Amino acid sequence: MATTLITGSNRGIGFEFARQYAQSGWNVIACCRQPENASNLRQLANSFPNLIAIHPLDVADHNQIKNLSNNLKNTSIDLLINNAGIYPPSDDGGFGKIDYEAWHKAFQINTMAPLRMAEAFLAQISNSQLKIIAIITSKMGSIDDNKRGGSYIYRSSKAAVNMVGKSLSVDLKLQGITTVILHPGGLKLT
Repeated sequence: MATTLITGSNRGIGFEFARQYAQSGWNVIACCRQPENASNLRQLANSFPNLIAIHPLDVADHNQIKNLSNNLKNTSIDLLINNAGIYPPSDDGGFGKIDYEAWHKAFQINTMAPLRMAEAFLAQISNSQLKIIAIITSKMGSIDDNKRGGSYIYRSSKAAVNMVGKSLSVDLKLQGITTVILHPGGLKLT
């Protein structure tokens, strides 16, 4: 049975990934910062008690990533989905009004965390059948497609993670690991 680890699985796209993979019979390692506040995810896990395991994980905390990897050292991970991400509300300030602390936090979560996750879970991915790392990005990270400007924080963090994904695809290819960068489009949260 295949296994996926999904960051940011408590809502939005991450939650939908968890739901669909569990419905397809996959083992799902669903990660989020505060599982105790993730009522929809807990309810989903109760619907699939043998398939979904919820783990606390703040991807901005590299020690938490390392600890989770150690706890899952004997688990093969076929598909790592780096979904956790932020769009800081302060990013709407525009030129001359940049919140540099928010920018740093966005880079920690949107850019550095996917690389750290790949490094931390390399052994578990290497020991799997599928060997796939997926990074959720955004069209807003496209240099060519930026016609409106603004959103410096989010755009730059997603452009940078696109390069992280490209480099991973080159560096891990000889190990049989495939890296994909996905732009799933917008999401209507209800």
